[in-house]
Amino acid sequence: MPTTTRGAAPPARNTPADLARGLLTGGVIGASPAALVVGAVIESVPLLVTGLALPAAYGLVFFLAGAPRRAREAAIAPRTALAVVESMEAVGGEGTTDVAVRFDLTVAPDDDGPAYRVAFTQDINVADLRDYRRGGVVVVRYPPENPWRVRIVKRPTPEWEERAAGARVDSAPGPALESEPPEVSAVGFVRLLALLLAAAGVVLLFRADLFDEDAPAQPPPPPSSPSSPPTTVRTSASGTVTLGPDRSFLDKGELREAVATLTRGTDARGALTVVVQDRLLSIVYAPTGSQAPAFDPDSLPYDRFPALVEEARSSPDVGTPQTWQLTVERLTGSLTVRIGVTGTRGTSWLEADGDGEVVRRTPAR
Repeated sequence: MPTTTRGAAPPARNTPADLARGLLTGGVIGASPAALVVGAVIESVPLLVTGLALPAAYGLVFFLAGAPRRAREAAIAPRTALAVVESMEAVGGEGTTDVAVRFDLTVAPDDDGPAYRVAFTQDINVADLRDYRRGGVVVVRYPPENPWRVRIVKRPTPEWEERAAGARVDSAPGPALESEPPEVSAVGFVRLLALLLAAAGVVLLFRADLFDEDAPAQPPPPPSSPSSPPTTVRTSASGTVTLGPDRSFLDKGELREAVATLTRGTDARGALTVVVQDRLLSIVYAPTGSQAPAFDPDSLPYDRFPALVEEARSSPDVGTPQTWQLTVERLTGSLTVRIGVTGTRGTSWLEADGDGEVVRRTPAR
């Protein structure tokens, strides 16, 4: 049964309904995310609800508006026609009962209309694959208004099966239809323009809240009170320095200055131990003429102490760090810096040498 071939499809036209639908769709797409973002920034619950409800309401209106068209299409019986298999390729479903096969067919409408090419994917039972071959004639069915929605009739009626057995269908030139014809550029342009205008409109409408244009000028913060002076207590055997609550011995130069204050005027005696906490420094001096293993407090690697304390505090095995203590001594012959950090999981230790280099770590227990 020879058939005629059809040429290129006529160019799509912009109807007012298409443009209006594109305008409304772009407006919803632009306004909804903009409302959600602006509502979150300015903490506006009504704006957040609007951003969520707008696409839902538009979807409901779109569904209801399309109900008559869907009812008309459902009332029209699908058309049955013959088609010739131009090509076929399995694209998925290996090892299962059904295989997804991509068909390229030339469909010859039964109403003497022009033949056309169409491409689609349909699941075929593995046992039925031998019934389909290139150049074979099959029976297809499609909605009259959507000729690209073609499906192969796997079990046609005896009449159509007999017609397919003795028919010959000429190939039609491509390209093959795969879906609904794409919308024309004017509709896409209108949608994009509406999207940008809607998003910009939401931002401009709430620009005062976004950028605090009407917010009164904040008064300058009151001047901070001067730092509390440290408390120094020194005896012939020891000395302590206590800082105020707004200072720390981890601040740059704070510990070195405090040690210099305690060691000044001590007849160059060395120290047996130096113990440092966040705001408390204690030094025990070596007795005069003693052979105890003392050291010069001025020779300590003060610049390394903040980094060592931070490294010890960042140990994950102590949990949340709460207190720390740095101890310097020379009981074993060489200068040793030990830092203990107590946290929610216990106390861990970090040991360094006289140059501030880490030599040992002891995890919390």
